[in-house]
Amino acid sequence: MYAIVDIAGQQFKVEKGNQIFVNRLAAEVGAAVDFEKVLLTDNEGTINVGAPYVQGASIKATVMEHCKADKVIVFHKIRRKGLKKKNGHRQYLTKIQIEEIA
Repeated sequence: MYAIVDIAGQQFKVEKGNQIFVNRLAAEVGAAVDFEKVLLTDNEGTINVGAPYVQGASIKATVMEHCKADKVIVFHKIRRKGLKKKNGHRQYLTKIQIEEIA
């Protein structure tokens, strides 16, 4: 069984036991979180598509840790002008484990 869920503005395909990285959530480590914005569920070939969300479906997950993503380098250059600008960015992430699809 799997589901497609909207978490913090992004869509993820989740199954029970998966660990995924999402944008930083305002929850403590070890806390249980519920996601109600389920777009699609698949239960052994029986597919339920929401309009826009599946009624009565929810995802239960546990917050494992808060971390940062790998550094992304942003480099701007304008040729023949001598302009170079280098920036770096690390996105704040939350690692969650999917406990149940209901």
